[in-house]
Amino acid sequence: MKKVCVITGGSSGIGLSMVKLFVENNYQVFNLDLSPSTDGEFCQCDVTNVSQVTKIINTIANKHTIDVLISNAGIHFSANIENTSEEELDKVFNINVKGAYAAVKAVLPSMKANNNGAIILISSDQALIAKHNSFAYNLSKSALASIAKTTALDYAQFNIRANAVCPGTIETPLYHQAINNYCEKSGADKAEVHAEEAALQPIGRLGQPDEVAELVLFLASDKAKFITGSLQVIDGGYTAQ
Repeated sequence: MKKVCVITGGSSGIGLSMVKLFVENNYQVFNLDLSPSTDGEFCQCDVTNVSQVTKIINTIANKHTIDVLISNAGIHFSANIENTSEEELDKVFNINVKGAYAAVKAVLPSMKANNNGAIILISSDQALIAKHNSFAYNLSKSALASIAKTTALDYAQFNIRANAVCPGTIETPLYHQAINNYCEKSGADKAEVHAEEAALQPIGRLGQPDEVAELVLFLASDKAKFITGSLQVIDGGYTAQ
């Protein structure tokens, strides 16, 4: 029988790579996203709506035992604290943090009943370090790391593991959108900015979504059954500097 994996934000970027990899590895994957996708079983969902997330996950749990949750839905926002409005702060937190809260809380009853489960939150290298003009985003990703650690301690008694994956600079649509926004504001050349970003990584290139997906697949598997409460960095050595 296939294991069941719920992924939020699985229609593009790292999320899409994870959906495809888990399907390839014989998981039944439910993708909760606003944007339609033909990969996995698509469930249209606004992760900022807690009751909607809860209803969809409860519907899944009524038919299946949920083995894995990957909380991936998120947005990027670039600004320092002075240039971050209350509305922008709320938007980042509603998607990045409240969405994770809703998904984690909703899968726990199924996992507790099965006395088993793996929860992976897609955080960021910014859970460990700061970056310029990243007040709200950095704050939200640090919160996800905290959710992983507290959930790991609170639910270890039920054999539920929780970990955060902390990617560095990964070449996704979100990355290209951020670069485009920067170039529009600054007038910089995109090719030059892209090359500069790659050069900042000790390994000399940007990460790829499928590399993050492989790490997440490992953390979801029984091969990682003694790993919980951890922050797993995948950043080409950036935070080691």
